This record gives sequence, structure tokens and C-alpha cells, in this order.
Amino acid sequence: MESKKNDNYHDKQNIQNIQKMRDVLDTLPGFCKQFFRGITDYTSTRTRLAYAYDVRVFFEYLHERNPYCAKMEITDYPISLLDQLTREDIEEYLEYLSYYEKDGQIYTNDERGKKRKLSALRSFYNYYFQSELIKNNPAVLVPLPKLHEKEIIRLDADEVAILLDQVEDGSNLTEAQKRYHQVTKIRDVALLTLLLGTGIRVSECVGLDIDDVDFKNNGIKIRRKGGYEAVVYFGDEVEAALYDYYEKRKHVIPQTGHENAFFLSMQNRRISVRAVENMVKKYSSTVTNLKKITPHKLRSTYGTSLYRETGDIYLVADVLGHKDVNTTKKHYAALEDERRRSAANKVRLREKPSKEEP
Repeated sequence: MESKKNDNYHDKQNIQNIQKMRDVLDTLPGFCKQFFRGITDYTSTRTRLAYAYDVRVFFEYLHERNPYCAKMEITDYPISLLDQLTREDIEEYLEYLSYYEKDGQIYTNDERGKKRKLSALRSFYNYYFQSELIKNNPAVLVPLPKLHEKEIIRLDADEVAILLDQVEDGSNLTEAQKRYHQVTKIRDVALLTLLLGTGIRVSECVGLDIDDVDFKNNGIKIRRKGGYEAVVYFGDEVEAALYDYYEKRKHVIPQTGHENAFFLSMQNRRISVRAVENMVKKYSSTVTNLKKITPHKLRSTYGTSLYRETGDIYLVADVLGHKDVNTTKKHYAALEDERRRSAANKVRLREKPSKEEP
């Protein structure tokens, strides 16, 4: 039976991830397929692909550094190998991740990279241990690296205004950039205004279809992490910028397969995440050199502004699509403390005596 053609961005991404996943599985031990089938129901294709890459790094390390493992191909490793490894083997693997070379390229991992790879390995081991296919679980004995809190980078209110002004006039761009700017200005203003005015993720932005934008109710339908759909509403500034671009978009003939995409590249294809990241970098570098601004930093900027205006952390969590409000609280802990401090002098216990006239 022939499948129905689907132009949905997120469905296409899932198909690409599944295809990449199959390619990675062909390089892993045969027993690994059981693990990835076992976690299918509660993980996204993107998460499973990331796990597969991380698990492959682990087996490549064993093949390179472990004398026993070096004697056979990775695809021939038996599941009994997992029982032969010890806590020390896992700890040495974490140390290896700090710096290693592969195919002439150097790779490094900070504490966050190591934590992610160890978390993947823990899930991997835990699956077989709970399924009673192995007797030992050394991965759980190795503590996750402690993360040092990173300062949350966001744009100040005046920087937001300067950024949008720069997107409109492009005066600080290079001569080469200015030539492209004349063609992409209306789109770039709409895209940056949308990110700053709604706090949506860059993947949610590039995944927008024409039918997802509702100018009657000033809302957009997006696909959140986890696959569920949500409606996010936008204000007048976003509406004006989006509508200007939409009017221009209606006269563009997209390439086949990209007819439904709202934001198009200069090649009239659905704009990519990488293209948006490069766009943000290009314009933000004309505003500030001290802050490394990415689309996610624009999301943080919106969340900060919304929290300062409303003081409602639950509203911020809901609008940003955080499933757990504690995630939101962690990101805006400094603002929470700022608000708590402001409460210190809000309640007066006794009237302050007035000074008597001399």
C-alpha cells in the first residue's frame, strides 16, 4: 500500500532520524536493537538517535582501548560483555571522553557532555539489568558529573530594540551581507520578532506551516517537544511582522515538497534550524560582542520579560512548554530571588514616625 505524501516538517524529521538510527544500529552489537525497541514508546526519535550515537562512542572506546574487545568486531560483541565490565572501566571511559581523536578529528567533552553520555549508558545498562539479561550494573555505581551552574545569557530590553532595528535597517552588516539583506529583510524581521515575542523553540519555528498561523485569533499551532500540539498566542508587534512577510510569501513559488512551509530560505525551501542559528548570530553580533546569542537565548529573553511583567512562574512554564515548573524555576532562579528580596520592605509593621517641624 502506497503511503500518503506528507509535507509535515516534524514527520519528515522523524523519518530522517529513523533512517539515521538504522544506519547507526548496523555498526553496533546485535543485542543493542532490543534496547532501542524497548524504549520506543516513551522516547522521541531524536532522543533515541542521540542515545545511539553515545552508545556507539562507548563501544568504539572499548574496541580501541580494551585488549579483549579489540580482538573482535564491534558488531560481534555478545551481551555477556556488559557483565564483564566494571565500575573502573566506566570511570576510565569518562576520563577518555575528556579528549580523544577519531578519523583525524579531535573531540572533547566538558562535564555536560560527560553527564549526557553517562546518562545514556546508565539507561542502556539499566534496561538489560531490569530485563534480567545481565547480572551486574556498573554504570549506576558511577556518579554523574556535577554541573557548575551556567549564567543564563539573555538580551536586555534596550538590546532587543537595537537588535530588531538592526534587522530592519542592516546598517552594521558587511557589504556582502547587505546585498542579501535587501532580499531577506522582511522574512528576517518576522522570524526574529516571532522568536522574541513568543519564546518558541527554533525547531517549532522552522516547522511552522502556512495553515498553522491564525491571524484572526493571533495564534500559531506548534509541535512541542514530545510530539504534542499547542497553540501559542502573539501580540500586535508579532502580528504586524508576520503579516508583512505572509503577504510577500503568498507570491513566492516554493520548491516541490516545501509548499506548506511558512518560512522559506532563499532557495525557496523550508528554512533550516542551522540557517536560523546563523541568522541570529549574524544580527546579534552587530549588537553585542560580550554575549553569545543563539535562538535559545532569545527564548530565555522572552521568558525573562514575561516573568518580570507577570511574576507568574506557572504562566511562564506553560507558555514556554516546560512540562515541569521546576525546570522553569531553575532557569529563572535569580529572578525568583530578586522578587523575594523585593518583598522585604513591602509590608510595614508600624507607621514610620513623621519628623516634627522645628
